[in-house]
Amino acid sequence: MATDPLAPRPLKLAAADGYPLAATLYPASKPIGQILVGSATGVPQGFYRRFAEYAASHGYTTLTLDYRGIGASAPASLKGFEMDYLDWADKDLAAGVDYLSQSDLPLYLVGHSFGGHAFGLLPNRDAITAVHTFGTGAGWHGWMPAGERRKVQFMWNVVLPVIVAIKGYQAWNWLGMGEDLPKGVYRDWKHWCRYPRYFFEDPKMAWLTDHFAAVRTPIKAAVSLDDLWAGPASRDAFMSAFTGADYQAQNIDPKALGLKPLGHMGYFRAYAEPLWRDALDWFAHYPAVAQAAPRHKETA
Repeated sequence: MATDPLAPRPLKLAAADGYPLAATLYPASKPIGQILVGSATGVPQGFYRRFAEYAASHGYTTLTLDYRGIGASAPASLKGFEMDYLDWADKDLAAGVDYLSQSDLPLYLVGHSFGGHAFGLLPNRDAITAVHTFGTGAGWHGWMPAGERRKVQFMWNVVLPVIVAIKGYQAWNWLGMGEDLPKGVYRDWKHWCRYPRYFFEDPKMAWLTDHFAAVRTPIKAAVSLDDLWAGPASRDAFMSAFTGADYQAQNIDPKALGLKPLGHMGYFRAYAEPLWRDALDWFAHYPAVAQAAPRHKETA
């Protein structure tokens, strides 16, 4: 029986240190480009399936993957599983860049939350033609509305330390909040969320300022006005590090667009298809890798 060449194709990738990663390729019939999806923290690749299918149907072969410790890339138990949060960027997402870079087609990154952080950390980021992020912010509770700020502080300071001490990892499942996270992710994430500009203000990460300033890749960073975790101020605090990039900020008003509430996760739900169309239209303006002069602007 013949195999459908356009059916999603499960893959196994090797991270930079050899760690095996589960990935899925969504082929386009007549590809005009490729998209790598950079997942949010603790979100398995299946969450991005609808977007990947949409992008493939519009000419963009798309790759999703599970970072180590997440989804199909998780070990049998997270207890005792050692890793650093940024392994997801410079080791795992970088493997996706390497895989897609075997083609001559332009390569784009769609980053969700942490996926936007990860781009700046990639050792092979110059292979990416343009980046479109959704819900990428600085993570600091002070950028959040008062009610959400109190909830987040209670979780970081009261609930999660107890759970991690008992389980040995961040057991989101205990709280019905999603995928469990390795202890190293919890440790680094909690530490950086203390700072208004996230890891850029960590003295041990001072090298990141010049590293992000060296980026010349075009970037568009979209956030929804109802995203309590990564609103415009949070987005701007993080994205200000890309001082040398051709950068655009987009504030999405879901009501004005006739969309259901987006929050932090709705960008990749089925009803957000108009946002996906806009992202692909934006990528079409960048058919090849270009080191553009800095140009900052904001769109509504």
